[in-house]
Amino acid sequence: MKLSHFIFFCVGLVFMGCKEDVLPRPKAMLRLEYPQGSYKLSDSDCIYTFDQNTLSIIKENKDCSLVLDYPMMKGSIYLTYKPVDGNIRELLIDAQKLTYEHVVKADNIAPKEYINAEAKVYGMFYEVSGNAASQSQFYVTDSTNHFITGSLYFYAKPNYDSILPAAMYLQNDIRRIMESLKWKE
Repeated sequence: MKLSHFIFFCVGLVFMGCKEDVLPRPKAMLRLEYPQGSYKLSDSDCIYTFDQNTLSIIKENKDCSLVLDYPMMKGSIYLTYKPVDGNIRELLIDAQKLTYEHVVKADNIAPKEYINAEAKVYGMFYEVSGNAASQSQFYVTDSTNHFITGSLYFYAKPNYDSILPAAMYLQNDIRRIMESLKWKE
């Protein structure tokens, strides 16, 4: 009987020893691709217009404040309009303060100035890197009558690596909004 146990043990070792080594798979990033933007002139009763990505849905609030909703990317660009009435300094301070509130969670905040003297549009675009609540902030103004602040938010807990493709896509849309913005007079 001992010989049969030994043979059974050896056969079991042979079968177990013939398996391939199991190696863990390396972590991979999900590749997210979005269609190239197609733009149309925004359709609202506000005193400004801009090129709107056709993937977005405009939700108009009171006082010409808008939400550009991107359901495919689970994100939104919020635009808040305020008239300038001798309070340009306070509006600028508030816009910058809102941006730098994200410094606690952000790895970096990169400001980029925007000037279009011909269309009377002046502003600042802030690209926020890291796990901050908003990946982009911006403001535009004509310095005398109109002031718009904008923010990009996603419907999910911020995880910079996961939302980076969508954030980059929407940052390009924000730049397009800034570059195409015109005041109705």
